[in-house]
Amino acid sequence: MHVNTKGRRATAVTAVLAVGTLALGGCGADKSSGPAGSGASRSGTSGTTSAKVNADPSITAVIRGLEDPFLQLMKQGVDDQARAAGVPVTVRAAESAAGAKGRAAKPKALAERPSSCFVVNPTSGTELIQDLAKISESGRTIVNIDSPVDVVMAGAAKVKLATYIGTDNAEAGRTAGQRMAELLPSGGDVVVIAGDAGDVISDARIEGFRQGIGTGLKVVQTVGAKWKRQTALTAAADAMREHPNLVGFFVVNDDMGLGVARAVADAGKKVRVKVISVDGAKEALKAVKEGSLDGTVAQYPYVMGLMGVEACQADAKGKMLPFEVRAPIRMVTKENAGKALASMPKPFDAYEDPFRDLAK
Repeated sequence: MHVNTKGRRATAVTAVLAVGTLALGGCGADKSSGPAGSGASRSGTSGTTSAKVNADPSITAVIRGLEDPFLQLMKQGVDDQARAAGVPVTVRAAESAAGAKGRAAKPKALAERPSSCFVVNPTSGTELIQDLAKISESGRTIVNIDSPVDVVMAGAAKVKLATYIGTDNAEAGRTAGQRMAELLPSGGDVVVIAGDAGDVISDARIEGFRQGIGTGLKVVQTVGAKWKRQTALTAAADAMREHPNLVGFFVVNDDMGLGVARAVADAGKKVRVKVISVDGAKEALKAVKEGSLDGTVAQYPYVMGLMGVEACQADAKGKMLPFEVRAPIRMVTKENAGKALASMPKPFDAYEDPFRDLAK
């Protein structure tokens, strides 16, 4: 994802988790915390397990904000699965990302909630550490989705995370790169439109793209556009003037991708210059179907929210939770964009969900 509202998705999670196994191992002692009960004691780093405490957990989901359609779909996944399973859930989310930064300072702290399981999507890797430390100390369960908790800080604070569910952003970039190579078999020069400088999500997608394009295509320029559509439009117009033989753009999110597609159309180069982005937002899917965008690698925040609730259900039943689960991604092209739109907010084909059977 991307962090301003577009700056969120888990990227270097594999590398971070590799050094953070100290923070993953579930929660502490088997104990009750008010009427909602609690998670049970767990051990291990490749997954967690517990003695059965609650067949039906009570859940608090913390989502960074609700102004972004991506996060709205995440909340929908949480709500739908909780409703289907008949488990109580409270969603705490700021109306804006700026408001989310003050969320932990509200009078009723997160750790004071009587929930047995917490599904957390923090604004930053360190935002919720103090609250999560108190939750872990009380022996309750923490499920991390999408944007990762900083596991080094978590380990120092003795925060124990039951599982992580999120997108492999490097794989999303590789998928885009492979599609670009298919569209441009004769090779040529491409430009990358990045987010903010140093953003790990943007960087992971770009590195994956470079791996995916192989040797036929050459990245001749990378331009940061701050996750903004108009900035990306201007950057793309400048890039086409500087590189008149350009054949493609890889854009690290859909909002900027739509700006780049507009610049390409305005320059009269739609047939020659291909544009592929990442996210799978509804507007982008429509653009792919109509042919103004050549593809988007769709992510599924709805599935992340749904799996988060399923993980809480499985934990309450004493099931072993996977250490890390990759949420599905799908390459959306003109050929399958109609199916992708029709199936939103879910993928248009089967996907792996290791929590589904565990939650039963």
